[in-house]
Order: sequence, then C-alpha cells, then structure tokens
Amino acid sequence: MPIKEKVRGATGHLTVRNASLHNLKDVTVDIPTGVLTVVTGVAGSGKSSLINDVFLAQHPGSVVIDQSRVTANSRSAPATYTGIMDDIRKAFAKANGVSASLFSFNSEGSCPECSGLGVIYTDLAFMEGMTSVCDVCGGKRFKEEVLAYHLRGQSIADVLDMTAEQALAFFTEKKIRAVLQAMNDVGLGYLKLGQPLSTVSGGEGQRLKLAGELHKKGSVYVMDEPTTGLHLSDIGMLMRLIDRLVDSGNTVLLIEHHLDVIRQADWIIDLGPEGGSAGGEVLYEGPPQGLKNCARSLTGQFI
Repeated sequence: MPIKEKVRGATGHLTVRNASLHNLKDVTVDIPTGVLTVVTGVAGSGKSSLINDVFLAQHPGSVVIDQSRVTANSRSAPATYTGIMDDIRKAFAKANGVSASLFSFNSEGSCPECSGLGVIYTDLAFMEGMTSVCDVCGGKRFKEEVLAYHLRGQSIADVLDMTAEQALAFFTEKKIRAVLQAMNDVGLGYLKLGQPLSTVSGGEGQRLKLAGELHKKGSVYVMDEPTTGLHLSDIGMLMRLIDRLVDSGNTVLLIEHHLDVIRQADWIIDLGPEGGSAGGEVLYEGPPQGLKNCARSLTGQFI
C-alpha cells in the first residue's frame, strides 16, 4: 500500500495527560477525533500502556474491540451475540401465531433431553469428558412440535444452520438483514447463525464485535492489532471497514505493527525509540508522510 497523502482533518482532540504508567515518561498527547489514528512503535515501547491502560482510563466511554473471546456461555452463538435471535424468534412467532419463547433454545421450546444444547456432556470422572449429539433432537436443540413451525418453508433449526451469507438471501426483515449484511461485510459470511461461539477464533471474534458496531455513529473505537491472523486480502477488507467507520463520523484508534495499515493512517503517534526502559517516549505525532523524516523512529525507517 502507498503512504496516504490526502489525510482527513480532525474534528477535535482527546488528550492523554501525564501518562507515566510502566515505562511511559510523563507522556501527554492529543489524539485527533474523526480520523484514523495508528499508534506505532517496537514491541515494549509503551503502546498498550498508553492506549489500553491510560487512554481508556481517562476516556472510559470508548468502545474496545480486542481479540478476547466473545463467548458468554455454552449457548452463545453468532445469532444471540449480535442480537438478531430475538428478531428471528419474533418473525417465526408472527408467521405461525404462537409465542416467541417457543423458538428459544433457552426456554420452553428447547429439547428436554439436552436442554437446548444439542449435545449431551458425559462426565467420565478421571478421564476427559465426552460430548455426543443428543439422540432425541438430533442436535437440532428444539422440541419436535417447534420444528413443525415454518417461516417461508424453513424451520428454526434450518435457519440456525444457515451461514450468514445464506441467511442474508433468505431474510426479508430489515433489522435482521442489517446485521447479516454487516457480518458479510466483515468477511464472516461463512459462520453459521447457530454455531457455538467456542468454535470462533480470536480474529473472527474481533470481527464479530466489529459487525455489531458498524451501524453506530459518533463513537471512539480502540482496536489492538486487528490484523493479527488475517490473510493479506482480509487486511484490505478490514481497512475498508475501518474507513467506513471513520467516514460515518467515528474516531478509530489502532495499535498496529502492520506497515500497510500504518501507511493508511490519517495520524500517527510513534513511541520508542526502543522497548522497555529505553522506550516510553513520543517520537512523532503527525500524518504518515512526515514519519520517514524522524531519524529516531524505527517505524519511520520501514514505512
């Protein structure tokens, strides 16, 4: 990627004052709002301390999209995590004239044998536990009478077995389609709606969080190395999404080592010059074009 020459103008600033945590040397920086800011520097230079610890403490309203596990419990799935499960249940209830709670695998519609999990866990004491598909529902999680209700020819189990891409072609409901479109936009069109979140990787989880945020405006987003584990083609897709967030009036703050991402920033804050006690200083603040002129910056030598 080329170094971005035409950068966005800031709409304001969020200031971090007198940051001295860990190896930071009384750092005060202005983080511009309404643009894409990338915090760079060698490992151990103080990036995470400055942003994840000090900045978030001083600006607690920021939205953090990291690679921590998205799973809330053993029943969590993309449909429940993104919030569209409620709308799917309502659509089925309206089409069949029954209660929406029938279409919840956590409520009255769940299979009584596996309690809506679709699998049976067997504790083998001193050996590792065993998981087997529920014999009663065949892994479909619902009672037989619930599976008899259909929405446009599909049962609730059929819908949860759809990928986000297939579901986008199936659903006509506006609220559901908006979330499914976001899932496809972040490159998660292959995830099944009912897939356990325990099977989702950290990078996929980060993009799932991002999909849930794409429709919001006026927020501050903090992402810690969002390119980790992504293929080069996916990095281009990620940058288009981040640009979309910024163009919608949001502020995006990335901690990143990937040079293509650094080159596409509107504003760079470079820490260093080395790691540990030899770091913790702000070497450069400004558009990416000027970083190459900073003699003390290792990032500037590679950009």
